[in-house]
Amino acid sequence: MGRRSGRDARGTRHLIAVDSSAWIGHLRNAPDDAVRRLRGLFGREPLVVGDIVLLEVLQGARDDGHARQLEQFLRQFVVLPMLDDSVACQAAANYRLLRSRGMTVRKTVDLVIGTWRIRHGIALLHDDRDFDPMQALGLRVA
Repeated sequence: MGRRSGRDARGTRHLIAVDSSAWIGHLRNAPDDAVRRLRGLFGREPLVVGDIVLLEVLQGARDDGHARQLEQFLRQFVVLPMLDDSVACQAAANYRLLRSRGMTVRKTVDLVIGTWRIRHGIALLHDDRDFDPMQALGLRVA
């Protein structure tokens, strides 16, 4: 199997950010579509783990040893910071806009993650319905 370059015609990388819902499904060996898609991307596309996603996965570890194993696994991918004051303000604006359209994102963390991905044009691989309303704002799903 050939390795794809991950570059488009302009030379920019096609990054795919993976949400904790897909990572957790993978780690639990869940038989769902997000896990199958994630496993199909290993070694073929550059994957991103947001720092908030790293937090969400690590907080579910059984103990410190398990947390170290999970962290070592996730750090083989690109880990990027996701929240700053600018993203915070945009996430709040996105929440208000979606609410005005009758859609609600239930979890603030998902609002931040989705807003960051929209801002950076990075596709999202997830298994979490909270991201569905954010597609109306331009969130690309992998």
